[in-house]
Amino acid sequence: MSKLGWFAAGLGLGALAVVQLRDNPKAQLALDEAIAAAKDFSQAVAAGYQEREAELTKPAAKPAARAAAKGPADKAAAKKPAPAKKPAAVKPAAAKPAPAKK
Repeated sequence: MSKLGWFAAGLGLGALAVVQLRDNPKAQLALDEAIAAAKDFSQAVAAGYQEREAELTKPAAKPAARAAAKGPADKAAAKKPAPAKKPAAVKPAAAKPAPAKK
């Protein structure tokens, strides 16, 4: 369909919608409900956006107590942790029982 055909179809559907809204109170009520729902949704999205933006722009709290408590000895100990002990190796049980002696 050409662009002119789509334009004409849009004009026709728009005119039909205007006639329905003017003559049918149920259609007007449905349109009002749809508009109210769209406004509620857009307000909820805007509130969520503002809340998240406030979280991101809030300065990060620095742990002042930990930074002041660390001294030179604490820094050296923090760099190299103590090696962990490995558990003793456990030998798996034999898959086949030993052959019976005669």
